[in-house]
Amino acid sequence: MVTDRAPDSLPILSRGKHRSARKGACFMEMASVLANEPWSDRPSCTHPLLAGLARLVNDNTSDQNRGELAVLIPSVVGLRGGGLAWTVDLTSAVALQAIPDVPEASQRALAAGLIRCEQLAASLGPEMVTETDVIREALDRVPGAVAWARKYAAGSTVTAKQFAKRSAPSVMRCAVRGLVVSATADPEARLRELLRVGIATAERLEFRTAGLRSSSASSGRTGSTALLRGAGPMTAPTPGCQVERAQPAAR
Repeated sequence: MVTDRAPDSLPILSRGKHRSARKGACFMEMASVLANEPWSDRPSCTHPLLAGLARLVNDNTSDQNRGELAVLIPSVVGLRGGGLAWTVDLTSAVALQAIPDVPEASQRALAAGLIRCEQLAASLGPEMVTETDVIREALDRVPGAVAWARKYAAGSTVTAKQFAKRSAPSVMRCAVRGLVVSATADPEARLRELLRVGIATAERLEFRTAGLRSSSASSGRTGSTALLRGAGPMTAPTPGCQVERAQPAAR
């Protein structure tokens, strides 16, 4: 949940990576403290893609306004994500937030990212990615950028691993850097809003993922119960025979 309460007794937010709190702290280093993890700008409490977005926003915000990000720090703790659909949804949400306001060069890169999101969403199946209709509408509004992106891609495809490692982080960089040089009245306010959208999307996806896991576990229990019911009454082992216990799997 996005909160409006700033963490207490923590260093002042500053740009870049720091060896210790005495030297300052970036957004994700503060998150590592709140998560009770070792000091790091890449703590395990937050999905790497969302953490990367937070670092980019932190480093591209001025010293004067960076403190306004502090209220968002507790919100990223525990948003660990998981799976290709999660990554595609978060990537598309950030790209969709930025693409109307960034310069043409950044629009081209974001359009290429959204095209990849659309392709992967189709491969994942219906309703696995939630923003497919919005992606199509956004691409229709930037036909020049889409034409460039399709020509650049030249019909190539991308694997899930390539998307997670290269395409998705590239979208985060282009979204942030595009807003920094955009003609919007308050680029830093747009950066903060971009991070809020990323966090809110990750929270929604965490909730959905938890629901899917719960549903899957429930289905498994129901199936096991049905099998037991269909197996007839359980009988005692025949004298002289032993019931072999299943051994735990080796770690």
